Amino acid sequence: MATCVEAPHEIRSLAPLARTPVFVVAGLFGVVLLAVAGRYGYFGDELYFLAAGRHLAWGYADQPPLVPVLARILESLAPGNVFVLRLPAMAVMVVAVVVSALIARELGGGRRAQVMAAATFAVSTQFVASGHYLATSTFDPFFWTLLGWLLVRWVRTRADDLLVWAGVVTGLALNTKFLVGAFWGVAVLAVLACGPRELLRRPALWLGGLIALAMVAPTLGWQATHGWPQLAMSAAISQEVAAMPGGRAMIVPVMLFLAGLPVAALLLGYGGWRLMRSPALREYRFLGWTTAGLTVLFVVIAGRQYYVAGLYGVCWAAAAVEFERGQPARWWRWAASWPVYVLTALVMLPTALPVWPQSWLRDHPGLPKAVFSAEEIGWPEVAGSIAKTFHALPDPAHTAIVTRMYWQAAAVDHYGPAFGLPEPASPNRGYHSLVTPPDSAVNVLYAGPGPQPLQGHFADVKRVGTVDSGLGIPNTSQGLPLWLATGRAESWATLWPKLRDFHV
Repeated sequence: MATCVEAPHEIRSLAPLARTPVFVVAGLFGVVLLAVAGRYGYFGDELYFLAAGRHLAWGYADQPPLVPVLARILESLAPGNVFVLRLPAMAVMVVAVVVSALIARELGGGRRAQVMAAATFAVSTQFVASGHYLATSTFDPFFWTLLGWLLVRWVRTRADDLLVWAGVVTGLALNTKFLVGAFWGVAVLAVLACGPRELLRRPALWLGGLIALAMVAPTLGWQATHGWPQLAMSAAISQEVAAMPGGRAMIVPVMLFLAGLPVAALLLGYGGWRLMRSPALREYRFLGWTTAGLTVLFVVIAGRQYYVAGLYGVCWAAAAVEFERGQPARWWRWAASWPVYVLTALVMLPTALPVWPQSWLRDHPGLPKAVFSAEEIGWPEVAGSIAKTFHALPDPAHTAIVTRMYWQAAAVDHYGPAFGLPEPASPNRGYHSLVTPPDSAVNVLYAGPGPQPLQGHFADVKRVGTVDSGLGIPNTSQGLPLWLATGRAESWATLWPKLRDFHV
């Protein structure tokens, strides 16, 4: 970090916002998201957010409360409507496209740089896919992108009200995920090393910090009174990532792939590098080092590949500004050409969104498709299949439905009442704290790959069925065994904590 130097500050004038082309890019992005928003059904995590919203709390083992609250509101406005549930996700991603252009403008970019930053965001596999789901991984990068704009604008203007608003945005991010705490930790170190150190002397920054702390205090209180389960959840995620093929070594390659090949990935690396090295971006150097530092941190702790995604907008904006200034070598300036952007968009869409009719997933299994598309299909049929086995049991009145993974429990919770099913439970991740089986349930119908979690806690465990959606599309539910465990040996108050499992 020897090149980090505190520079004298001057307020620069800005080019006008290129409203028409930027809004056209954002509008096309939104039209694509709207076109496929209701093509399939709920994603498994969306069903879980709906279940969590029916059991509102100040926190959960795997998340703060913002997304479950939002899911509760949307479900009350339009029950069972997956399109309406996804409207906020689509909206924030469209807004983020415009914010990326605003960041480029704050960095000194003109029309070309602004449109380039917006277009890069709009062809990113990561964010196109994020706009399709109501998820914490959609809103958290949006808040980071907004936070990046506020900080970049403060560096240029020194308007301290921006730092207060940064505290508000941080509070919203903390109520979505706790990751933004890592951002601020690394950013403070980068500011100390690179400047502008004046940022840390501004009372407005610390006022914003107090606002963020007040906003997150209830969920921190929930975590404290429940033994900080988020720590166990984070450890489980790290173990899962480290156990994947390639482990930690694949985090950065997968991160670049999800950012979007070839344009977005190339500009991500270039923008981060120029933030750290360009004399014209000297005052923003701390953001480049923050991006690099967080990437290293999340590789070391084996974090998810999208954890740094909230800083992509800043990096893309920096790359766009440097392109506009003619900094890249001539031999690779093709990366900013419109034909490359169009080709990238066409190649990216089938891997990010459910563009194919549902029947094509069955009839053309070799087609490129969005990673989670199969997990949006068949949830009503899964609940119906479980119901068929449940109602055929000898004593359904004293039998609880428990699933190994939280997705299946959330599906039964959402669709089960129509099939006459009781409220399900799952010891998996955050679902563990939502529902505990009732004391009247001495038996369990268990959906899971094996009966091992129940063995030793019940007198007898035997297989009684198989989940079959009847759609012929393989996913995590299709072919899942159903087990009947009878003769519970201990109370649920004693047994339920023993079954808790943070791993998927």
